[in-house]
Amino acid sequence: MVGGGVVWAVLLFSLCTPRRSEAVWLNLPATGTKCVSDEIHNNVVVLADYVVISDDHVHPSPTISAEVTSPYGNTLYRQENMTHGKFAFTTTDDGSYMACFWVDGNYSGSGGLSINLEWKTGVAAKDWNSVARKEKVEGIELELRKLEEAVETVHQNLLYLKTREAEMRTTNEATNHRVALYSLVSLTFCIVVSALQISYLKSYFQKKKLI
Repeated sequence: MVGGGVVWAVLLFSLCTPRRSEAVWLNLPATGTKCVSDEIHNNVVVLADYVVISDDHVHPSPTISAEVTSPYGNTLYRQENMTHGKFAFTTTDDGSYMACFWVDGNYSGSGGLSINLEWKTGVAAKDWNSVARKEKVEGIELELRKLEEAVETVHQNLLYLKTREAEMRTTNEATNHRVALYSLVSLTFCIVVSALQISYLKSYFQKKKLI
């Protein structure tokens, strides 16, 4: 009964645990660039592979160029004249990592292109078959290892979101302070200008003996 309970707990938690493995289709026009981005914190493994499919099914398949950049604009991956490829990296900064694709100049087809991009991060990007062979674990123990790393990933994500929330709150408070200071300075300036205008008009009317 205990073993069965563990199995059901593992299955239930597996269903409830988010997996960062996404496959997306990108419609790439004959001219132009299509980009996708993902908000990732630091020290996260990212694996991705992509394949090009022509909408009008021409052969050989048209080639594209691909580039992946970090939140600070550093190039992590760049390839040209590719029909398929893959890339992997470990993030070093918090922020938005962007992958961009565009058609090479030698493409003269009438239709557009489709790109199938499979993007894996964190637990989904880990080679669990190698882990199982190296550490000689399998079955429930392997699933528990996956869940342990999934929980750690969720914990890291929560810490990251907490940090971002604190940064945004600090920015909002600083902005509110600046807006209040600007409003006070503007109001003071308007009062001073109004007083000067009244003083000038009073002096002018007195000189003209209108008052």
